[in-house]
Amino acid sequence: MISSKIYAFAVNPWAVIGSLALGGAFGLLAPAEALKLGMVGDVYVNLLKMTTLPFMVSAVIFSLQRLFRDGGTSRLLLRVVTVFLCASATVALVGVLVLLVMRPGANLSSATMHTFGLMVGNDSSSSETAMNLYGTDVAVKGLSLYDVVASLVPSNIFAALASGDALKTLVFALLFGLAVGRVPERISVGLSQALETIYQACQKLMHWLSYPLPLILFCMSAAQLGKSGVGPLHAMLQFVIAFFIVSVVLLVLAAVVIWKRSSHSLGTTLEALRPPFALALATRNSAACMPSMIESLVDQLGFARSRVELMVPLTVSLLRVGPMVYYVCATLFIAQLYGRSLGIVEVCTVVLASVLAGFASAGMTGLVTVSLIGMTCVYLSLPFEAAFILFLAVDPLCDMLRTLILVIGNTAAVSVICPRPLKI
Repeated sequence: MISSKIYAFAVNPWAVIGSLALGGAFGLLAPAEALKLGMVGDVYVNLLKMTTLPFMVSAVIFSLQRLFRDGGTSRLLLRVVTVFLCASATVALVGVLVLLVMRPGANLSSATMHTFGLMVGNDSSSSETAMNLYGTDVAVKGLSLYDVVASLVPSNIFAALASGDALKTLVFALLFGLAVGRVPERISVGLSQALETIYQACQKLMHWLSYPLPLILFCMSAAQLGKSGVGPLHAMLQFVIAFFIVSVVLLVLAAVVIWKRSSHSLGTTLEALRPPFALALATRNSAACMPSMIESLVDQLGFARSRVELMVPLTVSLLRVGPMVYYVCATLFIAQLYGRSLGIVEVCTVVLASVLAGFASAGMTGLVTVSLIGMTCVYLSLPFEAAFILFLAVDPLCDMLRTLILVIGNTAAVSVICPRPLKI
């Protein structure tokens, strides 16, 4: 009883927001002391990451094995492809509409443009902000089909596990799970029991790690603002506000989809989404939220466990809706920043390139994800390399929003892919 109350408090949205606000205030008032707290957040995220791959491998293999026993594989595959395409198009179009209406990169004040010049060029005496922003462009290497395919297939599964490569590990788990599904049940029953034990243990461990969440959020927020301050956030404020609005629209849309697909009330649905929401804010790691997503969909909303345990790792690893919409917003912001007007064809190019870059970001985290904005900018001949530091400065905040969109958005995608739960 006591542990359940602690858990409910730890994942309460108000506790999450309050911890972030208090930590940010401490980071601004005492930056030197706040920097020392960064180690607490690093250790916590590493503890979560260490359970991710064992959890994902066991869940995928075990679920595929049960899926083959239950049948309906071909229908499920068609539904997955349809949902992936519709979800990708939806998030990209929402990003385009908000950025074209708000135009956060246009009509900026001279003080803001001067701050941009200082951030990019580090030249306080220069008045040519545009020249500083362009800087020296570095050629962006295009991503070929061979590069994409080669990045999917592991040459050594143990090396992929050791390096934490989630995408290659997922490919192995899918192939191995397909093979295990064809093995007679009397032979594979021992492996099934072992995988289920690993799965349950990882899920229990993730639940325990949720208890100190408010304290962890305080430490992480304090360390981040103690390091960067509010200067970069102020300079990129209009972009951050626009991306925040895009995120809110998509989160509301995802919550409505989950509510309509479930057999529960809106209040029950929002209550079920609290744990993955809090973990996404705390960890900024979508893979670490998978156990919480599964628990919410299965235990609280009643979706079929065999489908959910397969679809959650698959969507989190491949349906990268958070990075997709971020690439759309960032590319349009850069175009507005440099005064580049875009027609219908160019906007469609941004959407398509952002969706492809989102799929290419599978298995990537942090600043590597941000660097793929260059893939979308290259099609419009926009100088992303010189402006990279602008997005680098506010990435911790944007990363939170990207992870939230990915986690809650993929929860909605899974609810559409899986059959509706039976009403009680």
